[in-house]
Amino acid sequence: MSKYYLTKVRLDELTEELNELKTKKRLEVSERLKRAKEFGDLSENSEYSEAKEEQVQVEARIFELEEIVKNASIIKKSSDKGEVSIGSTVHAERDGKEVNYQIVGSNEAKPEEGRISNESPLGKAFLGKKVGDIAEVTAPGGETTYKIMGIE
Repeated sequence: MSKYYLTKVRLDELTEELNELKTKKRLEVSERLKRAKEFGDLSENSEYSEAKEEQVQVEARIFELEEIVKNASIIKKSSDKGEVSIGSTVHAERDGKEVNYQIVGSNEAKPEEGRISNESPLGKAFLGKKVGDIAEVTAPGGETTYKIMGIE
């Protein structure tokens, strides 16, 4: 059982999606299956096969979301500004350029928006660092270093 680090907003979004799937989507798929069965021979019924496949996908997503919601740990803004932790925003310098990253759980990571996972190589390199520390990351392009300039 792993923990899923989420912001309150993301947990609310996933809970809403779960409720939508368990109520409306399940009912829609059930109706599709019922209609498809009325077409007769199920072995050659593409409507039935498609509805059955959608049912499998919906149930798998419901299972996944239930696990996430059940094992969610809400990310709070770090009160300890001295050390990088999940929820921190890191201001760093790489190759003379300032970069900013917020450390989030893997379900919320969007590197293009500056939100990196605590499980990513860069996220792991930042965790536990203090202002002035150097974080070294091995990437496909080689070794990259970041100097921690600030932590929020």
